[in-house]
Amino acid sequence: MPTTHFITLTFHECATVYGLSEDSLRELAELGLVRLNEAPEPLIEDEAEHLARLARLHHDLHLNPEGMDLVLAMRRRLEQLQYELTRQRARTAQLEAWVQRHPTTDADWQ
Repeated sequence: MPTTHFITLTFHECATVYGLSEDSLRELAELGLVRLNEAPEPLIEDEAEHLARLARLHHDLHLNPEGMDLVLAMRRRLEQLQYELTRQRARTAQLEAWVQRHPTTDADWQ
């Protein structure tokens, strides 16, 4: 299982590192797309990978915060579906293995 690494940055530091304006970061925070740590001053405390993904969505696809929210929601749903598909494939493999170990004849069904 991958390890999650959180970083803590000021709005200014985050804007500098990821190329997002401080206003954009505040809007992302209002939408709940970045985690805030309300210390004496608000700090962004989030996964570096997540912040980089937001920056790519903004810079490469020119998405506004609402568009980023939609893309991230669809991504979460896709990950859930991929997990469920993997789980169902494993269950199918277990059932197929069991059926091979326990063959039945037509007489067993009567």
